[in-house]
Parts: sequence; structure tokens; C-alpha cells
Amino acid sequence: MKLSGIKYLADQGVENIWKNKMMAFATFCVLLISLLLVGIASLFYINMNRMIIGLGDKNEISVFMDVGASDEDIKKAEDAIRAISNVNTIEFKSKEDALETQKKDLPKAKKLIENYITDAEFMPDGFSVTVKDNDTIADTTAEIQKIAKVQKAYSSPQVAEFLKELRKVVSLIAGAVIITLAIVSMIMISNTTKASVYARREEIQIMKYVGATNAFIRMPFFVEGMVTGLFSGAGAFFITWALYRSIYRVLLKQASLMNAFGLKSLVPFADIMIIVLIAYLVVGSLIGALGSVISTRKHIDV
Repeated sequence: MKLSGIKYLADQGVENIWKNKMMAFATFCVLLISLLLVGIASLFYINMNRMIIGLGDKNEISVFMDVGASDEDIKKAEDAIRAISNVNTIEFKSKEDALETQKKDLPKAKKLIENYITDAEFMPDGFSVTVKDNDTIADTTAEIQKIAKVQKAYSSPQVAEFLKELRKVVSLIAGAVIITLAIVSMIMISNTTKASVYARREEIQIMKYVGATNAFIRMPFFVEGMVTGLFSGAGAFFITWALYRSIYRVLLKQASLMNAFGLKSLVPFADIMIIVLIAYLVVGSLIGALGSVISTRKHIDV
């Protein structure tokens, strides 16, 4: 087919949107809702997963050195801890810091501590260590425990195991929801597209009787579906953007909530804007175009 012919059929496809604006609008709305359902469910899963990882980052390893360990011993222990592959960050906690922590953790004994404890020499120096992979925090704790002059390395592997299982459950539930929404959306889109094509079955049959090829008949429908899908994708993107930013700003104001539940790990929309836009436009245009072409098959065979 010549380029001029392709351009003509493409123009016909765009014109058909206006000629059949009610059916085109119905297809647009169904595509828009379907894309929103799947898109928002996917973003919810991504952020839930990031929140769980954020909570895992709070699960630290507390390292206590032997009482009276020298500066050289502490430096060697710090270097050895840094050399462990799973270690993310390490923060030194002096014996003075440990004493102040005791005062904060035991407010009723604060006055007693201040009256009878004049220095922190009996307290151990130590480190606060975070890890890259929270699932293997128990193994990392055991490695640190073996380092010379380390009196005790303590972590909460139960918390890590709970978060690991939670991620599995969230992944299974989110996966099932997304797949279900995708199937329901495809059924809705298929029925709407079939209704749109059925309303113009006589037009298709006349074109077929006068000798038009299948490709010639399908091309305008292909363009019509693709353009409708692009507009649906664009609409879904802007609605998602507005909703996401509004919710994100509300949560951002709740500092204590964000710290407690790992909400600081939420993905800013600016970081995923391009990916979300491309996904909406590509998926919307493909579903719209393929749905229209597939739905014409029954009426082409006359």
C-alpha cells in the first residue's frame, strides 16, 4: 500500500472518532477506568513493598565493645565491621552516649544515675549498624560477634523474618488483585469495543462487498482504537498524578507517622513520572488498537 493510501486510512480513523463520538467516548471511559484500576493497584504495591523495606532499615544491629577497649581496638573493630559485605552504615556510640541513652530509657532512675554515677567508664563503647539485606541480618550479627574485642552484637531476627513474610503476603495479594483487575478490565474493554464495531457492522460489510481488503477495512479501526487509547492513557496519567501527589503531600505532613510506618520510603511521583506516563500511553494505545482490530474480524468474514 502506498504512503498516500496509509495516510488516507489514518485520516479516516481519526475522522471516525468524531463521527462516532458517543461510542468513542464510551470506549475512552472504559479504557480510562481500566488503566486507572491497574495502574493505581501497581503503584500501591510498589509503595507497600518500599514501606516494608523502609521498616526493615530501622532494624539495626547494636554492637557493644569490651569495657575498657582501647581506641585502637575500636578502630580495628570498626574496620572489620565495614568490611562485611552486608553492612550498609555504621555509627559509633561512645560510652558517654550509652549513659545518656540509659537516662532517657530509664526516666525514673535518672536522678539516681546522676547522683551516684559520675562518669561512664563502666559503660562499653559500641556501634549502631544497619544492613543492606534485612533478610540476612542474623548472619551479619553472627559475623560481627566473632570480631575481636566485641562483647556482644545484638539484633532482632524475628522482626526481619516477620517483614520477610509480610513482603511475601503483600506480593501475593497485590499480584492477585492486579491480575484480577487486568482480566476484568480486558473483558470490559472487549465488550465495549465489540459494541462499537457492531454498531458499524453494515459499514464494514458494504466495504467488504465493494472489494475492500481486510487490511483496508481494519486500518481506520486500528487508528481509531490507538488514538482513543492514547487519550485514555494521557487522562489516566494526569488523574493518577493528581491523586498520588495529593496523598503524598498529606502523608508528608505527618512526620511521626512517616517515621513509625516507614512512609519515608514512599516513592516521589517525580521519580517515576516518565515510566508511568510511557506505560499508560503504550498500554492504552496497544489495547485500544488491538481491541478494535480483533473485534472487526467477525464482521469482515461475510
